[in-house]
Amino acid sequence: MFVRPDEDTRTDGGFRGERDVLAGYLRDQRITLELKCAGLDAEALARRSVEPSDLSLLGLVRHLAGVEQYWFRQVMAGQDVRRHYRSEAQPAGEFTGAVADPALVADAWATWRAEVAFAERLVAQAPGMDVTGDRGGEPMELREVLVHMIEEYARHNGHADLLRERIDGRVGQ
Repeated sequence: MFVRPDEDTRTDGGFRGERDVLAGYLRDQRITLELKCAGLDAEALARRSVEPSDLSLLGLVRHLAGVEQYWFRQVMAGQDVRRHYRSEAQPAGEFTGAVADPALVADAWATWRAEVAFAERLVAQAPGMDVTGDRGGEPMELREVLVHMIEEYARHNGHADLLRERIDGRVGQ
């Protein structure tokens, strides 16, 4: 087990109202990512799955920081910001640049946490779930972004389960 049941901060449901349901399930998925990475050093976090894949836990943290940034800062808040870890020259930079460097790991977690905090504030302050952002000229409601984010984390937490098992044999909750 990653965490004893009495120490698990995930809620396992029990939310009321659309905003709380969506934000709550997304929060639990975010916590799950942290649990999958807990206690690992830079080398373990940067360890690739299998050749030729560049998938790693650190790459997932960096990728999800970029996903948070895209959906909440760019699409929902309309901010024009430079993407984290990727560029035209390095479209998969969040994965290819995920190397075993403690400073890089610290940066990835700080970036991810800052993007999560921004997203949580945006959701909490939104007047409703029907608030729209702009995705390439098409309107997108906040509720759809939240559902997409839950799906995104759930998929990548599945990857994280397999990566963690390969690193030290731990299998997840």
